[in-house]
Amino acid sequence: IILMDVQMPVMDGFQATAKIRKLEAFSNVPIIALTAHAMQGYREKCLQHNMDDYLAKPLRKKELFRLLEKWLHPIEIKH
Repeated sequence: IILMDVQMPVMDGFQATAKIRKLEAFSNVPIIALTAHAMQGYREKCLQHNMDDYLAKPLRKKELFRLLEKWLHPIEIKH
C-alpha cells in the first residue's frame, strides 16, 4: 500500500500516482490518497486519478485501520 499525500511540493500526489502506475512492478499496488480536502467530490477526483481509495486528514486510527484491512489481503502460506 502507498499512502499518497495529495499536496506535496514539486510534484503533487496525482502526478506521482501517474508515474507509479506506469511502472509495471507497481501498477497494481493500492494507492490511498491522503488529503486535507474533505469536500464533497474530492474522493471521486482521487479515484479518477487512478488512486484506489481516499482518507481525509486528520487521520483517524479506526478509519486508517479499516482501509488497511480492506486493501491488505492475507498471504496464503502453503506447506
